[in-house]
Amino acid sequence: MEADGALAPGVLERELRAAVAADERQERENDAKLRAVRQRVPSYEEFRNIVLASHLKPLEKKDKMGNRRNVLWNPCAAHTKAPQTSNVEIPQELDKLPRTSAEFYRDWRRCFKSRKEKYQFLLELGGKALGRIFQADLGFGLLGEFLAVLAENICHEDRGAILQILQSLSGTKRFGLNVDLLSESEKESSRDLFRKLRSMSRDCWTAGHPSGPAGSEAEREAHLMDASLQKETEEKRKVMELMKSYQVN
Repeated sequence: MEADGALAPGVLERELRAAVAADERQERENDAKLRAVRQRVPSYEEFRNIVLASHLKPLEKKDKMGNRRNVLWNPCAAHTKAPQTSNVEIPQELDKLPRTSAEFYRDWRRCFKSRKEKYQFLLELGGKALGRIFQADLGFGLLGEFLAVLAENICHEDRGAILQILQSLSGTKRFGLNVDLLSESEKESSRDLFRKLRSMSRDCWTAGHPSGPAGSEAEREAHLMDASLQKETEEKRKVMELMKSYQVN
């Protein structure tokens, strides 16, 4: 039996691998940033692309001329012949959700081609899981992508989940630096997202306030209205705090 408070060997091994992967990614990105500075790249976009591509390695001769293997080059295209529906689902090739930043980055790049798919993936994971995955570090460029995906696809019923995602991401290490490194288009996505959040919140709570109860229902309706006002105030406070964290005026 395990001692109280002790972690199982498998858990420790997974945490160690995640920590090593995060350190390796951080070292690669830092090297790429220094290389971009030395090259005096002319624009932020080129600087950003160099950092985002820091994990790529050139093909070797054995990669191009080795033994032929029957593998599916794009595993996420396995079910392209299925009839399309209006609801975007998580690809079936994802037999399990990622638990580390390395697994997330692999699935994010490989399995999701549209922003709608990526939006559903973020909602499926939820704020708590994303905060845990990126607790050590949120990879360069991901925050901007998240903001663009959320801003483009947000809807009324998802606003609570999106607020939780934004709050969890704001608690990751070096979050302030990631905000500072957002491009102008990503900053506009952030502003657009918070504009929509505030508008949706206003519309929702206004619609939820009845014009005025009558008869024996008055007391119960008044109690429900008080509870609704408290939730509205709490949501507005949360949005304002997040706007400060994301440097949205």
